[in-house]
Amino acid sequence: MDRKRPEADSKEVTLYGEFSPNNNLKVRCVVNLTEREFIVQRLTAAPARRSKVVLSLRDCVGCRAYQKEDKADPAAYFAAYFYPLKCRRVSSRVSRQRVEQCFRLSALQDPRANLEEAEKWARAVRERSARQQRLGDGVLLPCPCRMLLLVNPQSGKGQAVTLYNSQIKPMLNDAGIRHSMFTTEHQDHAREYVKGADLSKWDALVIMSGDGLLYEVINGLLERSDWEEAIRTPLGILPGGSGNALAASIHHYSGVSPVFGEDLLVSCGFLLCRAAVFPMDLVSVRLSSGQRLFSFLSLAWGFVADVDVESEKYRHFGSARFTVGTLVRLASLRIYRGKLAYLPAAGSKNGPSRNSCRSNNSVPVRRTESGPPDSLLPPLDQPLPDDWVAVREQDFVLMLAMYQSHLAEDLLAAPDSSLSDGVIHLFYVTAGISRAALLRLFRAMEKGTHLAAPCQHLVHAKVRALRLEPLSPKGIITVDGEVVEYGPLQAEAHRGLARMISG
Repeated sequence: MDRKRPEADSKEVTLYGEFSPNNNLKVRCVVNLTEREFIVQRLTAAPARRSKVVLSLRDCVGCRAYQKEDKADPAAYFAAYFYPLKCRRVSSRVSRQRVEQCFRLSALQDPRANLEEAEKWARAVRERSARQQRLGDGVLLPCPCRMLLLVNPQSGKGQAVTLYNSQIKPMLNDAGIRHSMFTTEHQDHAREYVKGADLSKWDALVIMSGDGLLYEVINGLLERSDWEEAIRTPLGILPGGSGNALAASIHHYSGVSPVFGEDLLVSCGFLLCRAAVFPMDLVSVRLSSGQRLFSFLSLAWGFVADVDVESEKYRHFGSARFTVGTLVRLASLRIYRGKLAYLPAAGSKNGPSRNSCRSNNSVPVRRTESGPPDSLLPPLDQPLPDDWVAVREQDFVLMLAMYQSHLAEDLLAAPDSSLSDGVIHLFYVTAGISRAALLRLFRAMEKGTHLAAPCQHLVHAKVRALRLEPLSPKGIITVDGEVVEYGPLQAEAHRGLARMISG
């Protein structure tokens, strides 16, 4: 299903040709293809810097050769599609913007020979572009690739299908990716579908919605009898909801400046077309009823969960719903009584926090069922092992466990997080923090500087597993933004369990 990156030649080889652009046959251009760049030099008396275009093959999503239907025209054409980072005219913000380079090849009278030459160029561009991928522990999807897009037409502002037609469909066509669209009609529709789908028809499942639809897909895959193979199906994410936290995280991991809205969609579409697949952590969450869920993003109790759920009424504002919800909840700040414990990550410098003490209890028990076993967690009704850190019972404003970088498009909650490091970033804020200080924390989170803020009520630890025991009679707990049963729970990270198309 996957392919490794093609090996680069030891010596850089250059393809050279003189062609006319498809949109101006009176002009001649020198086209130079190196191992890393696609260079177009217009043959003109103008200074070279004005007539030269240099495009990185890392920004290329596809290249195709073709002939027009006019049989009297012996020429062939090749078109290369790039999405380089460029500044917009009305803003200093950098985002990916489409650039097409299309050339007419007509040196020979034989139409077939012209097409063969165009195909040679198109193939060379694709192969050299693939060699520019920084894969590390990743692989490339097969080429040609088959994708199934699962789209929630009601997510966010209800524009997912429109955005697919205007932005994503043209990009996938540029990349030569064959795809179909499955539109969800009700809650858990995607979960039900992937539980029974023939996954061999697709090389990747791509979610175009908010984070909730991916939550459905992941849990549906892990409820299959063949879950071990199913969960290795490459997944992709295209932002179409309100929060779009995973999409923002995937963009962040690609190492470029933050973008929002349709610019984020184009960035994720670009990464989708580049088709590099990497391992992604999942976290199993055990509820007090015994139900077991799998999460890719976050676990929240208190302020963050309250805002997420109660801001639903402001969905028509798009991502601004969370800003409105935060201000509303700050006006009437709640506190919650509870207990918290965690297993520090290996090599973590996070020892017992200022409010914690060591537990002295039994050895973890391994569980077996659908999905990978919990190797670190004892049953909820049993004591914790000695190597766990127990935070004393107290009043909390929030508890937030993150395993991706972003909590929303504009909230960089865990700047040090990566797609697959086996680490849960545990945050909690204790009672006594002022409304102004809490607001400053979330404002700092927009730039990922909140951990440097001088706030004695904020605690952060890198952990592998955790246990939460809410003692307040009422409250909200969310997993990936979805409300779950309120009560004691515990969670454990499973490193690299899933596969995600990323940069």
